[in-house]
Parts: sequence; structure tokens; C-alpha cells
Amino acid sequence: MKRREAVASLAYLAVVGKASAQERAVDTVLLNGRITRFDGEQPAQALAIRGSRIAAIGSDADMSGLAGQRTRVIDLGGRCVIPGLIDTHLHAIRAGLTWQSEVSWIDVPSLAEALDRLRARAAVTPKGGWIVVDGGWTALQFAEARGPSLAEIAAVAPEHRVFVQSFYSRILLSPGALEQLSQGGGAAVVARLGVERDPAGMPTGWVTGTARAISELYDLLPKPDAAQQIAGTRALFRALNGMGLTGFIDQGGYNLGLDDYQPLLALWRKRKLSLRVRYTLCAPRPGSEQADFSELTRLLPMGFGDEWLRFVGLGANVTWGMYDNQAPDAAQKAHQVVVLRWAAAQGLSVTFQWYDDSSVHHLLEVVEAVDVDIPVSALRWSIAHLNDISAATIARMKALGMGWLMQDALYFRGEAFVATRGADAVMRGVPPIVSALRSGIRIGAGTDATRVMTPNPFVALQWMLDGRTVGGLAMRSPEEIPGRTDALRLYTESGAWFGFDEADTGTLAVGRLADLAVLSEDYFSVSVERVGAITSLLTMVGGRIVYAERNFAQLEEAD
Repeated sequence: MKRREAVASLAYLAVVGKASAQERAVDTVLLNGRITRFDGEQPAQALAIRGSRIAAIGSDADMSGLAGQRTRVIDLGGRCVIPGLIDTHLHAIRAGLTWQSEVSWIDVPSLAEALDRLRARAAVTPKGGWIVVDGGWTALQFAEARGPSLAEIAAVAPEHRVFVQSFYSRILLSPGALEQLSQGGGAAVVARLGVERDPAGMPTGWVTGTARAISELYDLLPKPDAAQQIAGTRALFRALNGMGLTGFIDQGGYNLGLDDYQPLLALWRKRKLSLRVRYTLCAPRPGSEQADFSELTRLLPMGFGDEWLRFVGLGANVTWGMYDNQAPDAAQKAHQVVVLRWAAAQGLSVTFQWYDDSSVHHLLEVVEAVDVDIPVSALRWSIAHLNDISAATIARMKALGMGWLMQDALYFRGEAFVATRGADAVMRGVPPIVSALRSGIRIGAGTDATRVMTPNPFVALQWMLDGRTVGGLAMRSPEEIPGRTDALRLYTESGAWFGFDEADTGTLAVGRLADLAVLSEDYFSVSVERVGAITSLLTMVGGRIVYAERNFAQLEEAD
């Protein structure tokens, strides 16, 4: 055992040395593993947990000596253990509301299986009821390399209304579904959609629209009741635990209302969360952003909450006029300056959504204007997306102390990106992960799931390590491919930093919260093309086993 870890372990033993043998015993010991450490040390064999925190790390013999009669001892069978993963841009609060009432095509390998899922749901859904696929898939993930047709969904669910969303641009609807949604107040939403037609002029079943119109059409669907929303949130969180996630930052969105937070809050009050949730607030009404934020945060200061649930600021829609607006006018920029000066004075962290580097100067000019009066470097403001971030933008953001929330959007959308930007974009390396790391800017990894991407962090990690889309297109040159440790740190240490949790999570070290995942394969040695298939066999959050399968299944703790 290295000297640093030995000293930490001895310090722990000194604290408890005067207690009885049983009081000295730790609660859990993990043996015979490969414990990942980011401090330059080689992987350790074992670690011990007391309460919710790591008490010691070292050899099997050292940790066995801390066990008592009541200590739970788990043999890891040589498996790799990593810090719990933290997604810095995940819309899990919204996704949980309907997780059990909808059909998921996330990570489904073929269209045939996707249609089978619709058929199976139709068998248990009352006739005339709705069957919904809320995005999270792309035709390129299917072996057939195409999406469903109107005839195919009508064949598997002939007596139901079917709604299949593709990103925030298209929706496939079964016969009669659009007409039903257009009733009452839905007519105004439907009027903003386009109807796709085949070469003969016949409707294909697909409708198109802006992201806002697509979201508003979705909002016309029947909603699960409160009990179903709570159950769906729990089910989604457990599924995320199975992917090695122990926390996430939810970036809200204009399609997440205040009532939508209630299932999450209900689980938190009952102490039934299995993930550490850091959440933000989005501007509810155009034009009244500051007044709304001021009212919402009167009893909700920055950082309010506990280890499980905490408020971490505003995002990603801060003012409607500057919400990913590629060409804002002077009035819109001035309005955001006013709102951001107020936010900075309140000590609020802020995340901005922006996609294109060519126009992000508008946003940076606003932030720089605020920074003149109130320095923002300590507030950890960040920009989400920005896949084509340039060296000049990175330099401006670093000067402001801003971070970059990077998602694997191009894993699904890389081919579309090249089609619009040209092959030269590939040669530059998009996104430029290594260049950004070298600059020293803080980078957080994530997915922006679930409507536009799978939430699977190992899929995102594989994409970071090989730069290839789900369709196999190489999007990044070798010099922009990070090493495995650097990529993992973006999902752990950096995730903790963006959530203001770096003192407690993000690494496996003595005194840190015991948030970890025991992996199905060794992340550091498995072939790159196998990284995306890794799962967690045992996930712990604060020393509690929130997910377990295979040989560990019997260890999962009921709550």
C-alpha cells in the first residue's frame, strides 16, 4: 500500500482506536477488486466503507483487518471499480414522469425489435389508448438502417393511437392520431406542423416542426397520474444506476413545468432517491424572466438542499430572447445582461444552451458585459452543447472561468452534421476534446438524454474514445481522442465539480462519499468497441447498494 493511503488509513484507525472492536468495524468491505484511483497511484485491491463514506483503501489484508462480525464483505472477483458516473446534462426529471407508461427504443438494435415492443405494449393497452415512443433513438442504430413506416406501426397496433418521436424534428403518427390531438386547444399547435408526403403526394404519417412545436404536440398527450409518475421516476433512476450513474445535473428546459418536479420531491422527502440530483430552473415566461426567477428563488438560494437533492442555479433557458438564438438583436442581449447581473449578484450558477460556435460570440459578449461589474469566475457558469467549439471560444470562456458541458450528440447526429457542415469539419476534429483539455477549461461529460440520445454513459465514453457515430462514421482525428483516464474523469471528477460536489464525490478516496460502480468488464483494458457494452453489476451511492445483478443480485438493498 502506498504511503499516502497508508497514512490516511492509519489516521482513520487512530480516530476509532479507543472504541470497542465492534465499534471499530466498518460496515462494508469490498475485496479482490481493481479500485480506480486518480491520484497517480496504481489501482488498489480493496476499500472499506463506514456509514456513507470511504474509510480506507488498500490491500485485501488491510481491509479484512477492519471487518467485524457484522461487516458485509463482498468479493468483487477481480472486477474494475470506478467512481460513480455523473451526467452533467441529463433530462431525467422529465423522462421519469412517463418512463413506465411509454415504450423505449433506447439502445434497441433493430427495427424489428422496436416494432415488437410496440406490439407487446398494444397487447396490454386498452383499445383506443395511446402508445408513445418519446425519442432517444435514431434509424442509424437499427440493423435495417431505417425508421418505421406508417404501415408498420398500423400493423403492430391497429386499434391504438401511436406516437413515435424522432429527435425534436419529426413525429410518426398512426391514422387518426393527429386529428385527435388537434381537438380543442390542440388545433393551434397542429396548425404549426408540416405534413410529409411521398412522391405521389400521399401523407407518410410523419409530421415536422420546430423543436417548440414538437414539444407542444407531445404535451397534448394524456399524462400519467401522480403515482405512475413517481413509479416511473424510480424505475428510470434504477435503470440509470445499472449504467453506473450515481448522480446527474438536470438542466430543466422550457418543456418542464414546476409541477413536473413534484414526483422527484416526493421521493426525496421519503428518502427513496437512488441518484444524487442537482437541478436547475428554466425561465417560465418570456419577458418576465428576472421577476419569475426572483420569486422562485426567494426561499431557494443557490445550493439549497442536501447530499441527495440540491438546487444549483439557472438553465438552460435563461432568457427566451437569447435561448440558442443565432442572431439576437440588441434589445435581447441587453435584456439578458440585466437578468444575468441579477443572477450573479445572487451567487447563482447558470448554464446556457448554444449549438454553433459561429454565433456564440453574442452570448460571450453578454457574459463579458456582466463580468465587468460582477466577476463570474467563481460561479461556474457554463455553455452546453457547442459541438464545434473553437480555440478562440475556449480562450474567451477560460478567461471568464466558464465551463463547457459536452454531450455525445454527434454519436447520433454526426452524419447530419457532416452533411450540413462538410467533410472539413471531420478533419478539424469535432468536438476537439483533447485541445479543450490542454487549454485547462473545465469540461463536463453528458448525453442530453433521453429524447435526443441514449442516457448510457458507456456509449458516450466509447464515442469519446473512438470518435465514431452509431453509423460508424469517424468524426475526430486521432489527436483529438482522449485517453481512457481523461475521458473517465470528465464523467466523474468534472461532473462533481459542476455540481459543486468535488469535496465529496468524483473520486474514490478516504473521506469521500462511497459512490461507485463495479463493472461487467474492465473499462481500462477491454477493447474500445466493447466499452459501450459495459454495465454496472453493483452500484453504490453513499455506501448503499442501489443496484445489483448477476452474482451480486442478492445484495441489492430494499428501501
